[in-house]
Amino acid sequence: MDTTRPLSLLGGLSAQQFMRAHWQKKPLLVRQAIPGLKPLLSRAQLFALASDDAVEARLLTRFDGCWRLRHGPFPRRALPPLKRPDWTLLVQGVDLHCNAAHDLLQRFRFVPDARLDDLMISFATDGGGVGPHVDSYDVFLLQAGGRRRWRMGRQSDLRLLPDLPVKVLARFEPEQEWLLGPGDLLYLPPLWAHEGVAVGACMTYSVGFRRPTRAGLAAELLLRLADAAQDLVPEQAYADPAQPAVCAPAAIPEGLRVFAQQALHAIMQDAAALDRALGECLSEPKPGVWFDRADDAGHGPVASVVLDRRTRMLHDARGVYINGESWTAAGDDARLMRQLADTRTLPAAALRQLSGPAQAMLRQWMQAGWVHGHDG
Repeated sequence: MDTTRPLSLLGGLSAQQFMRAHWQKKPLLVRQAIPGLKPLLSRAQLFALASDDAVEARLLTRFDGCWRLRHGPFPRRALPPLKRPDWTLLVQGVDLHCNAAHDLLQRFRFVPDARLDDLMISFATDGGGVGPHVDSYDVFLLQAGGRRRWRMGRQSDLRLLPDLPVKVLARFEPEQEWLLGPGDLLYLPPLWAHEGVAVGACMTYSVGFRRPTRAGLAAELLLRLADAAQDLVPEQAYADPAQPAVCAPAAIPEGLRVFAQQALHAIMQDAAALDRALGECLSEPKPGVWFDRADDAGHGPVASVVLDRRTRMLHDARGVYINGESWTAAGDDARLMRQLADTRTLPAAALRQLSGPAQAMLRQWMQAGWVHGHDG
């Protein structure tokens, strides 16, 4: 992607200009970011997706002023009538199940893939919404069908109404208000208070981003580093020939504490192991994501390969990471595998440049359903 080229998606800003001026700083409203946008799924198709037990879906209602949240799957008869106002169906991770949604998500890859999360589709009847709230992550809100009124503000009072199934701000103080129609886009940084209310039936796409916490990421890394501890830390048993007799036998010896500290320090000092753990962690698919194995794939010649829409593939200076696994490469193999991660496809000419081991690894990925080959 040319990050210096003006994009209609960003209102004429280049990706570089947007990231510098708006990303995690201030909102951006773009009228007709995608002119002539039509919903990627019909209402019936979205409802069918919400009935699948492999899809994460939620139903939020506010009937007679009472909030209620239910989790799917939802057979069509479980959804309220279309003529009844004040209900919202939220379908998460639509890009994992629909190629058109996956393709739309690719338009936002000026943000690193390690941060890009998923595409959620919200269908709401008149008056439907999730209440005034704040998100801890960045979000692009793209209006796909119908109209939605957005109010937003930068407020410090983040207290919530008690005893509700959703996090609704107790005192919402909006500063700006917009009515969005099909093709309009609103970007909001984290912790900006906002509320979207459907004006008639409407469909909204939310492009969300991962925002790992320091504690959560540390826990994931430690789990992965623990698996490699035997290789990273020399096999050495604790010894204490100078240990004196004690009168407080339950006290942990200081020498043993230092021994444990040195063991952990040895693991953390291995930069390659830490990079590998981070790459594997960030490329791990969401829980519940599965792939269709194709054990007969990868045997014949293919003209090109493309990553499966569910595949997460990242890279750094040391290697490539795909669906929670790592692979170290150098030279042309490294360059071409990084190209596959960045463009999500490799043409035949590039495939022919791969070494034998790299082609064998690619065949394994094809058999696992992570990568698909195309003949034409």
